[in-house]
Amino acid sequence: MINESLRNRNQRHITERIIIRGTLVLDTPTCLGSGDAEGDTDLVILRDSVEDKALLMGSSIAGALRNYLRDHEYGYNAEEISVLFGGQRSEEDGEQSPLIINDAISDTIPHVEVRDGVKINSVTRTAEDGQKYDLELLETGTQFDLYFELLIENNRAQLIKELVIVLQGLEKGAISIGMKRQRGFGRCQVKEWQVWQFDLQKYDDRIAWLNFPHWTTGFLPEYRTYKSIADALSVSLDGKDKRDRLTIQATFTLASPLLIRSGQASSDKAPDVVHLKSRRDGEFQPVLSGTSLAGVLRHRAERIVNTLQKNTSIIDEIFGVDFSKDKTKKAKASRLIVHEIVIKETTDLVQNRIAIDRFTGGALHGALFNEQPIFGSDKTELKLELELRQPKPHEIGLLLLLMKDLWTGDLPVGGTSSIGRGRLQGKEAKIILASENKIWKITQASKNEPLTIDNIEDLEKFVDALNEEVAA
Repeated sequence: MINESLRNRNQRHITERIIIRGTLVLDTPTCLGSGDAEGDTDLVILRDSVEDKALLMGSSIAGALRNYLRDHEYGYNAEEISVLFGGQRSEEDGEQSPLIINDAISDTIPHVEVRDGVKINSVTRTAEDGQKYDLELLETGTQFDLYFELLIENNRAQLIKELVIVLQGLEKGAISIGMKRQRGFGRCQVKEWQVWQFDLQKYDDRIAWLNFPHWTTGFLPEYRTYKSIADALSVSLDGKDKRDRLTIQATFTLASPLLIRSGQASSDKAPDVVHLKSRRDGEFQPVLSGTSLAGVLRHRAERIVNTLQKNTSIIDEIFGVDFSKDKTKKAKASRLIVHEIVIKETTDLVQNRIAIDRFTGGALHGALFNEQPIFGSDKTELKLELELRQPKPHEIGLLLLLMKDLWTGDLPVGGTSSIGRGRLQGKEAKIILASENKIWKITQASKNEPLTIDNIEDLEKFVDALNEEVAA
């Protein structure tokens, strides 16, 4: 006997299906962790059990798209009222999502990049015991074939609008996937799309949908490709981005050699310590990792607040809290996104060093080692990009002080800063506050030239707000 609840439940009357395919390309190294602790590293990437290719779960894609849609349309931490992803997260018996997102497998067996990290004690500025880790990352350029299918029953205009918003986020590179997205990992984009629309109220379209090669991956060469998903679906968007953000885009040059230690050497004959490099455009290029830069900024922010003899809760609000490292605090994600920086036009030079016996003043036996930092030139540039979500005036003031210390070379980055490495020199910066639609520009032609700052009084108000906040 058929259960009465099943007999009377609402049935979905699907009138149209839209299939969309695209190729996702990773712009920065990406951590798609499997959660498996058994391996050569602390976190290995998730792989398909059949082909040994990298696996990007449909649930991971859906989560990233859903968060982006909520933030873009309603603002950070706003109540979600979209229909594209079904019922709300707080509902126990919500509606099923009308958007189907398949798991994606990389086009080829992936090249893996190993990164290591360590927690630095902010007082001693040395590594803390037991806080070393390493993880596997997918190299830049790895590609995944995406497959979406939208089932339309009602609310057609709203569903397609929301679908275009999230897929445009992928087009613009505004959506990141995987772990450590706040530290520059997982940036990606889709450059081309293919779209098929089936009106299930028409016999020919129903047969065409049944005969469609759903099981294949990638583009179908006999069909047209589109650069813009909005053009493919004939949708025009005029809505405003509701994300309240402060964006800092700054250009620096190297005022001294830089050394970010790499956890893996390129060969057995490599120096003892080499600078961190990551594959970009088919070759390995030196980078300033987002994790290193974020750690440096956090420690200097703590020093600033401690100098003012106030509570460091301001730091946790900006940089987040890792519960696994501090069990006395509640876990909180970082609101500051620090992107990874590629450093171009540099030179690698090997320097030999030896430890000195502090008692005798002579060379310590067996302590000879060599390092390979990178050296800059007149053409060397580092393009730094920071993004703070839901910024408060005092938080903006704190970031401005951090930028000042980086700009003047007072805040070194990387290792061996005690021997003069890691100093930067600012050239130009652009500060964008989305909520007030304001832009400030800072320029300095050379180290000996004066700074040029737009509306300096406005920026000073943010620093004053920091003083008032810590005083309160």
